[in-house]
Amino acid sequence: MSTKKTTHFGYKEVDKEAKASMVADVFHSVASRYDLMNDLMSAGIHRIWKRFTIELSGVRKGNAVLDIAGGTGDLAAKFSRIVGPEGRVVLADINASMLQVGRDKLLDTGHQGNIEFVQADAQFLPFPDNTFDCITIAFGLRNVTEKEIALKDMLRVLKPGGRLLVLEFSKPQSEVLSKAYDTYSFRVLPLMGRLVANDADSYQYLAESIRMHPDQETLKEMMEDAGFHGVEFHNMTGGIVALHRGLKA
Repeated sequence: MSTKKTTHFGYKEVDKEAKASMVADVFHSVASRYDLMNDLMSAGIHRIWKRFTIELSGVRKGNAVLDIAGGTGDLAAKFSRIVGPEGRVVLADINASMLQVGRDKLLDTGHQGNIEFVQADAQFLPFPDNTFDCITIAFGLRNVTEKEIALKDMLRVLKPGGRLLVLEFSKPQSEVLSKAYDTYSFRVLPLMGRLVANDADSYQYLAESIRMHPDQETLKEMMEDAGFHGVEFHNMTGGIVALHRGLKA
C-alpha cells in the first residue's frame, strides 16, 4: 500500500480521504441511466464481456458468490439462476444509489430468495474469512482508492480453491485501436453523457479513470502480490477490456 496521502481521481490528484465521496457523486449522478449508457457506450458488447466472465467463473449449483461493485445486477442475476435455491449471491456496492437501482431491477424481474444486497467498501468487506466460492468485480476496481487492500480482502473472504474474476477496462493492444479508442473516449463519451444522462463530467471521469487503471500485466502482478495463484488474463475487444482470474490456494 502506498504511503502517499493523495491519489488520482481521473487525471486530478486528490486527497485519498476525498476520493470515495467524489466517486460516489459520479455514480449517484449516473445510476438511473447506468444500464442505458452501458448499452450505448459499448453497443451492447458489455453483455458478451459479462457472459465470458460467467463462463470462466466456474460457479455451480449451491455455490456462494460475491459480486462487488455489482451495480445494477447483471452478473448477480445470472449467478442467482446458476447457484439455485441452495446457493447464495451477494450483490455488494459502496454506492447506495447504484445498490437501490440494482435491488429494484432484480426484484422486479423475479430474482429473489437467494440474493442479498449489501452496501460495502471493497477495501473492508463485512464478511468472515473463507465465505465465498467466487468473487467478481466488473468495472469497479479502477474506482477503488487502495486496490492492494481490496485485493487482499477479497482473498481473505474467498474459500480455499475459490476464484476472483476482475473484469475491467484495460490497455488496447494495437496503436491504431488505441488512438481510435482515445478519440471515442474523450470526444464521444462526454457528449453522449451530456445528451443521455445530462452529465458530461462523469463520463469525462470515466475516460480518465480507465487511463489511470493498471494495464494487464501490472494488474496480474498486483493480484499475485496480494496472494492469488495461477493468475491469468484474457483480452477482449482488442484489449479494451481484460478479464483477470486468480485462485486462492
